[in-house]
Amino acid sequence: MVSDRFSVHFVLGRLLTTPGALAEVPSDELVTAIARHARGDWGELDDEDKAANDAALRQETRLLSAYRTKQGTKFWIITEADRSVTTVLLPDEY
Repeated sequence: MVSDRFSVHFVLGRLLTTPGALAEVPSDELVTAIARHARGDWGELDDEDKAANDAALRQETRLLSAYRTKQGTKFWIITEADRSVTTVLLPDEY
């Protein structure tokens, strides 16, 4: 497991947001969540999924974070394995 989750940094690549996420996630919360994701703060994942992301940092595989807006809307941030693209989306848009 990564010892200091908040010191982790990785390339996000091109940032994309789906229409649903643009409509449902306020821009300030979107920016905050992207910054958390880039620091290795995986949000509302269980311990097993957080450990999988920590391993993905070392193995250069896909990263997934889950967050919730202040209004309760759940959204994901996914960075592809090659770190070329990071996408913000609602779970039903996956």
